[in-house]
Amino acid sequence: MKDMGEPKLKIVAMPKDTNSAGNIFGGWILSQIDSAGVIAARELSPERVVTISMEQVVFKQPVFIGDIISCYAKILKVGTTSIKVQVEVVAQRVDKLGCMACIHVTSATVTYVSVDREGNKKPISEELKKIHGFLNS
Repeated sequence: MKDMGEPKLKIVAMPKDTNSAGNIFGGWILSQIDSAGVIAARELSPERVVTISMEQVVFKQPVFIGDIISCYAKILKVGTTSIKVQVEVVAQRVDKLGCMACIHVTSATVTYVSVDREGNKKPISEELKKIHGFLNS
């Protein structure tokens, strides 16, 4: 997978995270996506961000107990108070031959809003935008 962004989160899927079919619960994976996206978004809004939307989540492959889940995140767009992040989820597991295989599980576009401690929208620093390449000058 080309240009997935930076690794932001790595975690082992555990038995407590399973659904009734014995696979890892989709809600647990969504939580990992949100956590990885927050880590990326906090680079531009260090005080606090809140999730406002998660788009285009399609589960392409199941996740099993013992899989190592890696979430990669890349900031796509920065507005006055909003930050749009692309998150890719990959599972590492041992295949039938005993080799480590990497499987693309899902991806999501997540939008966060920068807020202050009281939860009010807070403009993103122009200096941080510039440092991260989201301003031309």
